[in-house]
Amino acid sequence: MILGVGVNLAALGWFKYADFFVENVNALAGTVIPLPNVVLPLAISFFTFQQLAYLVDCHRGKAREPRFLDYSLFVCFFPQLIAGPIVHHSEMMGQFKQLKTKIFNWVNVSSGLNLFLLGLFKKVVIADRLSPWVAQGFDNPASLNLLASWASSLAYTFQIYFDFSGYTDMAMGTALMLNIKLPQNFNSPYKALSIQDFWSRWHMTLSRFLRDYLYIPLGGNRYGLSSTCRNLFITFLLGGIWHGAGWTFVIWGVLHGLAMVVHRFWTNAGLRMSKYLAWPVVFLFVNFAWVFFRAKTFADAMRMLKSMVGLNDIVLPKFMQSAFLADYGVAFSSPLYGFHQRDLVVPLLAACFLSCLWCSNSNEITERFTPTRLRLVGAVAVAVMSIIYVGSPSEFIYFQF
Repeated sequence: MILGVGVNLAALGWFKYADFFVENVNALAGTVIPLPNVVLPLAISFFTFQQLAYLVDCHRGKAREPRFLDYSLFVCFFPQLIAGPIVHHSEMMGQFKQLKTKIFNWVNVSSGLNLFLLGLFKKVVIADRLSPWVAQGFDNPASLNLLASWASSLAYTFQIYFDFSGYTDMAMGTALMLNIKLPQNFNSPYKALSIQDFWSRWHMTLSRFLRDYLYIPLGGNRYGLSSTCRNLFITFLLGGIWHGAGWTFVIWGVLHGLAMVVHRFWTNAGLRMSKYLAWPVVFLFVNFAWVFFRAKTFADAMRMLKSMVGLNDIVLPKFMQSAFLADYGVAFSSPLYGFHQRDLVVPLLAACFLSCLWCSNSNEITERFTPTRLRLVGAVAVAVMSIIYVGSPSEFIYFQF
C-alpha cells in the first residue's frame, strides 16, 4: 500500500506541482532553474484520488479484486473519469457484475438522458454564457468598480457551480443509461446555512474522500476540540492544494479551514444563528473565497476584493443616477462594462439565484422523473437550445484539476 500510494502521489506531484515548486525555489533563492513545463494530464487529480481510495480499501480488506481487467474497468469507467464523482470500489463493482446491468432498461435510459440534457444545459447555456463576464472581470481586476466587481465575482460563483454540477449530471446521466448509478455529488450547495452544511452539499464525493482518507486518519474529532480544529484545518489546507498549483488555491483552502474551525467553536459554544442571517453569511463567505480560487495571482484577488468593498470606484448604473445629487457635489464616473441597459448580466445572475435557491436540483428532478409527452417536449427544447450553443467556444475550467 505504501509503495502504491507513494507512486501515485509522486506522479501527481510531478505533473501538477513541478513548475510551481521550481517557481517558488527561484523566487526564494534567486536562482534561475528552468521550468520543466510539464504538461498536465487531464483529470489526474480525480483518477489519482480514486486509485488511492482503492489501494487503502484493499489494505483495509474492504476491496478484493484480483483481476486486472476488473480493476481497469473501475478506474477507467469513462462517464466519471474526467470530472468525477470520485467513486469507491465497493459501490461500483457490484453494479458491474449484476445481470440487470447488462439488460436494456427504458426507464434508466430515459431518466439518464433527461439528466444528461439537464447537465448539458447547465454547462453550455448557463455556465458558458457567464464565462465572458468572468474572464473580463478577473483578467482586468484593476479596471473594476464596485458593481462590476460584484457582477464578476457572482458570475464566477454561479459559473463554477453550473459548470461542475453540469459535468456531474452528464456523467451520472451517461452512467444511468448504462444501468450504473453514480453517487450524488451536489445537493443545492448554495442553500447551505453553515460552512459545514456547504461542504456536505458541494462536491460531496470529494468531501467524503477527504473525511475518510485524511480527516479520520489524522484523528478526526476523537481527541478533543483543539485536535479536531487542527485536523479540520489540515484537511482543508490540503484540499486547497489538491485543487491547483498556486498560492491562491492555498489561501482558498486556508479560508475554508479557518471557517470550519470558527464553525466548530461556534457550535461547541451552543450558539445559534437565524437562517435568515446564516444564509447570506455563508453565501457571501463562499463568494469571497471563490475570488482567490479564480484569480490568477494574489494581487489580482486583492484588487477584486478592494473593488467589492468600494475602495476603488463606486459607480451606479445610469437608471440609479439622480440628477439632483449633482447639485450636492456627488459626481458619477462613466459606468464600466456590464452596466449599460443593453447588457443581460443582471437578469442572468438573478435567474441563477432563483434557480439555486428555489428550483429543484437535478437529483430531485431525476428521482421523480417519469417519461411523459410534456416532459419529452421539454427535453427536446432543452436539447435544441443546448445544441445551438454547444458549438461556441467554451472554457473547461476544471482542466487544471
